[in-house]
Amino acid sequence: MVLPKGGTPQVDQRLPDPESTFLRMLRDRIDLVHVPFTDRGSRILFARTADLPQSPFCIRLAERWVKQEARYGDYRHRRPIVDGWMPIAPNGEPLPTEVTSYPHLLVLSTPLGQIHVSFQDMETLYFRLPESPIGFRFQVQADTAQRDRRGGTFHGPRNTAYTFNVRLRENRVDQQPDGWFQVHVVTEGRPGAAMVLNISPRLGFNRTVPLAEGVVAAAAKRWHEWFAAAPPVLPRFERQYYYAWWVMRAGLLSTRYYMTREGMSPSKVHYVGVWNWDAYFHALAYRYVDMRLAEDQLRLLLDHQREDGMIPDAVHDEGIVTHLSGPVDADVTKPPLLAWTALKLYETSGHLDFLDEIYEPLVRWNEWWFSFNDDDRDGLCQYNHPFSSGLDDSPLWDEGMPVEAPDLNTYLCLQQEALAEIASQIGEREDVSRWREGAQRLVHGMMAQMWDEGAGLFWALRRTESGEVPVRVVTPFSLLPLWTGRLPPRVQRRLIAHLSDDRSFWTRYPIPTVARCDPHYDPNQMWRGPTWVNINYLFIEALTRVGEVRLARELRERTLELVLRHGDMYEYYHPETGDRPPKAAPTFGWTAAVFIDLAIRATQEEKERL
Repeated sequence: MVLPKGGTPQVDQRLPDPESTFLRMLRDRIDLVHVPFTDRGSRILFARTADLPQSPFCIRLAERWVKQEARYGDYRHRRPIVDGWMPIAPNGEPLPTEVTSYPHLLVLSTPLGQIHVSFQDMETLYFRLPESPIGFRFQVQADTAQRDRRGGTFHGPRNTAYTFNVRLRENRVDQQPDGWFQVHVVTEGRPGAAMVLNISPRLGFNRTVPLAEGVVAAAAKRWHEWFAAAPPVLPRFERQYYYAWWVMRAGLLSTRYYMTREGMSPSKVHYVGVWNWDAYFHALAYRYVDMRLAEDQLRLLLDHQREDGMIPDAVHDEGIVTHLSGPVDADVTKPPLLAWTALKLYETSGHLDFLDEIYEPLVRWNEWWFSFNDDDRDGLCQYNHPFSSGLDDSPLWDEGMPVEAPDLNTYLCLQQEALAEIASQIGEREDVSRWREGAQRLVHGMMAQMWDEGAGLFWALRRTESGEVPVRVVTPFSLLPLWTGRLPPRVQRRLIAHLSDDRSFWTRYPIPTVARCDPHYDPNQMWRGPTWVNINYLFIEALTRVGEVRLARELRERTLELVLRHGDMYEYYHPETGDRPPKAAPTFGWTAAVFIDLAIRATQEEKERL
């Protein structure tokens, strides 16, 4: 066989750029190496091992398989369920392949023509093939395989089928060691040739091969309508803003087993499931395009509330996370920001019935904190597991647990303020005063027990045999009681002075999660120094509440600038350079959600000034 153009991928003119401005704007943002091709609700991640024409493709699944980890490994490290996928010539020679990507479509250009890849449904990839004969080679993880005249089927940890609508010259399925099968297939080729690849937990397969034009058009329509529903923003934000909306749709997982509602994963690549406080930030973005989806991020967690009132740390297909044995053995949840989030949704939607629906679960959630997380009964609550803080590896927990923390008690103050407002709105007026009084008691308790006049900070307190001792690690969470809006003016001034000091927190890209002046500061290590945009969001809220509008605006602008520097949305960032630390997850949900909210706010503010 002679490959055209000396064996280089040829350009096929069948597919012009999409009509949608949004889809054209996001051309090639999905690189397949770091950012996989996926769709709303789907567990399928179509990816590539390297950004080279000769590199094969693979399909990973955003599924945990907890009960099968001993055999297959954990979801971050196990081998893709379809591996080594490569277009081949009829003689078996691998075809170099260049990729052009859009949200709805991949264009794989080979020397024999283009292959167009779209999602037919959440469990099925559709491949429009060139008119000339072409083949594919790939491996499938399975226990059994059955070849037929249209392709083949596999049963195993997940069930897989490949199906063509064109006659096959060759179709070999060879068993490999350790539960793998090698597939080698070559088509006759014809106009309209296509293949579907279905991966499902179900016994039945989708082996229908519809016309390509309908599949691609439907995918383009779904994505265009999603982007078109988003409020417009200033031109300087647009390219990253619509990519953020891509993240917020691509990261959604459909209902399945314990996933009682459609839920947004923090990152389909790194964190499969729905995490408690991530869901709150996700909901803040969804309120702009789909209020039911926003509310369902909270409902999904409340669906699994325990009898004692605790809300799980995380929910995934196969179960919930409520207890961990490491690094300490304790129940695990996340910070109590659900009521604050619900009130923000209500301020946008006016859905009083939603507040009515969740009020009692929120009351039980609040009672759980005070009933089971205040061992010394001093009115201030503690974290019993470091992960319950959301600040997993923070040096605040290095010396052990439990720890009474100023951030937790700030959240509980805000939760009770939100409960007071919700109670007022739904007519439970006798509850209003007790929630307001509870919020004020927490502020008094933090001032009495955590405030250090000499340092000008609120210290976390770790209980020891000889009593409580301050955890003298300087983090922004020592400043977070500012958000209560109830502190004496002198205390407020001290906290703002710390926040705006470039020797500690006011870096080029604030706010580092450990102060630069603290010996524990590591700008690349998760919660030991990097900037997290969700924490910035909380401080923007805090500064706005206490009237520090200029500083809040500056923090907002620096946060937007930080996210705009990159082609993706990362989990956290280096606070001095703005670079991505090595372990920061890509396509990160709350980074996208916060960017969306802040870009909309900045746009609204700009319009009001004009």
